[in-house]
Amino acid sequence: MRLTVCCVLLLLLSGAPAGAQPTTTDAAAVTAVVHEFHSQLRAGDAAGVMRLIADDALMLEAGGFETRDEYEKHHLPADIEFEKAVTSKRSDIRVVLNGQTAWATSSAEFTGTFRGRSVDTISAELMVLTREPAGWRIRAIHWSGRARKPAK
Repeated sequence: MRLTVCCVLLLLLSGAPAGAQPTTTDAAAVTAVVHEFHSQLRAGDAAGVMRLIADDALMLEAGGFETRDEYEKHHLPADIEFEKAVTSKRSDIRVVLNGQTAWATSSAEFTGTFRGRSVDTISAELMVLTREPAGWRIRAIHWSGRARKPAK
């Protein structure tokens, strides 16, 4: 399965159709989708989150893969609960465009308490999006994180 996911991501990130030129408007639209994804999580709007995610999307986290349906049923409720319980400070989003495909990278710091445990983590996020007739949609998300190291 790992090879298949890598191949899918490479296909998504490969060349643009001839003549397709990304614009700063495209970068702003991609950034808006990423912001909207996080806003919907914080608001607890699962349907709003899922509207942004393509039907064939994959989520990668902690060494595992989830389909869109698996994410919606199993992981999304915990993501909403987490976002509501902790404070987050997100970095600026860096967008790279290649024709009908974009990837957006950012980081975040999370602090607070979640399910009775102290949280002080740093997280990295990669989203792959594609342009569809109705706008940009999320095709893959990869999250990684670690506990913040105490200051010396």
